[in-house]
Amino acid sequence: MRKKNRRTSFENVVVIDAGAKGKSVGKAPDGRIIFLSNAVPGDVVDVMTTKKRKAYFEGVATHFHRLSEKRTSPVCDHFGVCGGCKWQHMGYEHQLHYKQKEVENNLKRIGGLELPQIRPILGSKNQYFYRNKMEFSFSDSRWLTSNEIVSDHEIKDRNALGFHIPGMWDKILDIKKCHLQKDPSNAIRLEIKSFATENGLSFFNPRKQEGLLRTLMIRTSSTGEIMVLIQFFQDDAKKRELLLEHIQQQFPEVTSLLYVINPKQNDTIYDQEVICFSGRDHIFERMEDLKFKITAKSFYQTNSEQAHQLYQVTRDFAGLGGNELVYDLYTGTGTIAQFVAKHAKKVIGVESVPEAIADARTNAQYNNINNVEFFVGDMKSVFNNTFIATHGYPDVVITDPPRDGMHKNVVDQLLQVAPNKIVYVSCNSATQARDLALMKEKYEVAEVQPVDMFPQTHHVENVVLLTRRV
Repeated sequence: MRKKNRRTSFENVVVIDAGAKGKSVGKAPDGRIIFLSNAVPGDVVDVMTTKKRKAYFEGVATHFHRLSEKRTSPVCDHFGVCGGCKWQHMGYEHQLHYKQKEVENNLKRIGGLELPQIRPILGSKNQYFYRNKMEFSFSDSRWLTSNEIVSDHEIKDRNALGFHIPGMWDKILDIKKCHLQKDPSNAIRLEIKSFATENGLSFFNPRKQEGLLRTLMIRTSSTGEIMVLIQFFQDDAKKRELLLEHIQQQFPEVTSLLYVINPKQNDTIYDQEVICFSGRDHIFERMEDLKFKITAKSFYQTNSEQAHQLYQVTRDFAGLGGNELVYDLYTGTGTIAQFVAKHAKKVIGVESVPEAIADARTNAQYNNINNVEFFVGDMKSVFNNTFIATHGYPDVVITDPPRDGMHKNVVDQLLQVAPNKIVYVSCNSATQARDLALMKEKYEVAEVQPVDMFPQTHHVENVVLLTRRV
């Protein structure tokens, strides 16, 4: 019979660091680490543990004896309940410090790498309202705050249009104002919720699998264009057109008004037909002299300004002179491939998602880029000796894998091909360090540049230049 996990309390715990996944770090009297969800390095707190593991505790600060000088006042009323922006209570300069520290620690501890002087992290000019894509969920039984639960007032409006409570797939927090996407994002979301409620359009219930309105996606671009997509669970043409016509009338600046009918259990749209109600079925994003067509299913970096910095670093690290064959692995919609193309002889992009490759080819045509080719396939299978023999041995490889990093087969193939340079772009420096450790006998780390794409969160991108050892 298992023993119940008893809670333990500790007093006067000094918070000493910021750790992975946005948690802060304190030490228990016995030396074990305590990961805290609501503290900032420099706080002195009493702690109630929520989980006990062999080497560490998880817990929450229940009383603050001293507040850290690194603290700042969160700007968002939803801070602490909403799952996003977990570092809003920490000054931005301190956020950057801990992000840079995490990159360095991962590369040294996980990768066991010898590092050059790491370049100072590139912070974001905009610390709020920087995202170009937001997704919200409808719910007919919104998450109630602690104050609402203890209140004597009858709660009549249970509709929500907002974000999932962390770890709760069926609980949605209604959002009044989100500080992540610039106007008119908040105005569009609030107007849709108000109109739908007033006109009896039912909000989705994921447990019962019923209701009309399921999700809302808003995309904006640096060119000023706006995409709005409503996902409906039911196919009710009268109610659907009522809402979409209202959006069209209230927000004539919307470039692309789309909808999806999705009766599946999950709300992913990638296997669904996207229907254009008004405008065009895409918007455009611009970077330097390049123009990118963005559809509802397109991947594009969600911080446009920082994406430009990220790609500039990548291009600079590649150090192209005009005669190189470049492979761009995990090319996505081919943004990096096209960004470096005019500095290379030819660029080969490989990606597993067919729709992404279709976007890449379309955008290359828009931009009149003729020295790029894109191929669809599972990277660990398509990036093989036959592929290399057919398309040539690369002088430079750029790789930008998902959070899980590169498959070992891909790493092995890179070592076999042995290009002069590898530029490794990563959204997870832990898996990046793991992959780099597999290559350190043949490659040395020449440059490291962290880039902050997501202010107010613990996430950080990192670019590493590898050069082949002689």
